[in-house]
Formats: sequence, structure tokens, C-alpha cells
Amino acid sequence: MKLYYAAGACSLASHIVASEGGLKLHLEKVDLKEHRTESGEDFYAVNAKGYVPALKLEDGAMLTENVALLTYLGDKAGLTPKGDERYRLLEWLAFITSEIHKSFSPLFQGASDDAAAKAREKILGRLGFIEERLKGDYLMGAAFGPADAYLYVMLRWCEKMGIDIGKLPRLTAFKARMVARPGVRAALQAEGIA
Repeated sequence: MKLYYAAGACSLASHIVASEGGLKLHLEKVDLKEHRTESGEDFYAVNAKGYVPALKLEDGAMLTENVALLTYLGDKAGLTPKGDERYRLLEWLAFITSEIHKSFSPLFQGASDDAAAKAREKILGRLGFIEERLKGDYLMGAAFGPADAYLYVMLRWCEKMGIDIGKLPRLTAFKARMVARPGVRAALQAEGIA
């Protein structure tokens, strides 16, 4: 499998899940401004949507979108729960992608000070929701899973965008646990952002 990624982008979550699960990925870095891969491919020819992550499967098919990749890689790595708990995982992935990830858009697009402040407030509110529900070490309890990788990337983005999570002690501890995981460290090092 080949993961098309941009260092530190949301594709890092897929990279972490694969790394934690012992899956071998070929990595192809993408310059999202130029829409070229490091090997010179037109990224729009790889993924017509023009953004990462994109995962080229063994049969040559392309899979895109975080929720799909994280579920797929989690299944391959044995990191997704079975039965009704699987739907809880999908619930967390959907919440992170629609309520947190998308809320960063104004910050990455150079929004006005007022719009940026509103985005930061919204993100902190959504993280507060998670803070109240984070009872174990990870979102689904005691075991690491795909939603944890995605949440960790969002917390990294908070740091990058000046969103202080210091008043969210469970999430602060969660982020520290994630940084200590060997698969997380390996993915960060591979992307040159450790």
C-alpha cells in the first residue's frame, strides 16, 4: 500500500494507525501547494480531490477520506472494535472530521482576526465535549484505536494554531500518552516532524 501524505497534515493519522498496527506503507510525500508528489506526479491525477490522505491499495484502487482510511487501516491492523463498538468508533471519527477538523479551515485559510477567534472558540468547545467523555486512556477506553490517531493530529494542530488545551487536563494527558507511543514516534520521525 502507498500512502500519499503531507507532513503533519491529517494524513498523519493514517500513518500513525499503520505504524501502530505494524502495517508496511510506501510513503509518497505531496506538495499541496503545487499538487505534485515528491516523485513528480500530478497529484490531481492520483486523487482528483487534490488533498491528502490518499491510499493506493494492493490492487491499485485508490481510497480517500480520513474516516475511510482510518477504518480500513484499523481493520487491517486489528485495531478496530467488533460488534456495536465499531459504530462508536465511526461516531468518534465522524465527530472529529466534521466538528473539529473542518473547524480549522478558517485558521489555515488566513481568516480575519474575528473569524479566527470564533474558530478557536468552536474548536475548544468541541474539545471540551471530548474532555468530558474521555474516561480511559483512549477514546474507546483502555485500548488505542484509529480515532485516537485522528484526535492526536487535531491536538497537534491546536498547538500549531495557538489553541491552548492546558485547561483540558484529560486531553493534555492523552496527548502526552500518544507522543510516548512507539508507532506515533515512528510516524513523526518518518515525516520529519518529530
